[in-house]
Amino acid sequence: MSLQQQIIAELGVKPTIDPEAEIRKRVDFLKQYVLGSGTNGLLIAISGGVDSAVAAGLCKRATDELTQEQGKEYVTLGVFQPYGEQSDIEHSYATAKAFDLKHTVETNIQDAVDHVASTVEKSFQDLAINNAGKMTDKGKGNIKARTRMVVQYALSFELNLLVVGTDHASEAITGFYTKWGDGAVDITPLSTLNKRQVRQVARALGVPSEIVEKAPTAGLWVGQTDEAELGITYDENSDYLEGKEVDPNVQSLLENFYKNTAHKRSPIPGI
Repeated sequence: MSLQQQIIAELGVKPTIDPEAEIRKRVDFLKQYVLGSGTNGLLIAISGGVDSAVAAGLCKRATDELTQEQGKEYVTLGVFQPYGEQSDIEHSYATAKAFDLKHTVETNIQDAVDHVASTVEKSFQDLAINNAGKMTDKGKGNIKARTRMVVQYALSFELNLLVVGTDHASEAITGFYTKWGDGAVDITPLSTLNKRQVRQVARALGVPSEIVEKAPTAGLWVGQTDEAELGITYDENSDYLEGKEVDPNVQSLLENFYKNTAHKRSPIPGI
């Protein structure tokens, strides 16, 4: 078995999908997990991108069906988490409107993130390291991702909800998520889909087209896009995960990403 075949098998990606069948399977997965956990429903952070829009649509369908079937209300809570002003925040609200989410809240993380960052920068001075005295964009970006999860888990604890993740196979292969940030969730209904397949499911669910087609970004600093940061397109990434032949440089880059980020996909080591 080649390394490409091994990675595809480990991530569980199919070469092609039936979007409607994938929706049904993933909605049932969410329903079963909610019932087994004894919780009141699901919490999904809606960033304005296609991944969270798909997850929101699956969550809402799952909790609507549970409410009808179980004779009690199950909730999907949509959480919007801008850092200060978010240029595409309207896409978060458009997602909520598209799926008729009745429970939403906006939790701006700027004050919390800036406080943590200033504490770290004070530590630089105390330790006499980092002459610039400022955190890097990536370092502060990690604080943003982890702060968002702190807020989500505080809400989920008080409301007895499960935190839903949006990570999928195209992110898993590159490790393109923050450890203990957006990677710290209770359940991941998109994990065996690549980015192309996420978009296919999005269209079947009725995600607004401007969200489906927009350039993917983690929104961790101004001008950041996934593809520019990784140096590879999601089409190339998806081709690889569907078992297709790709440019040798692309293959090498993806396989190195996978090896170097194994710690993100593995349990915490111990002895």
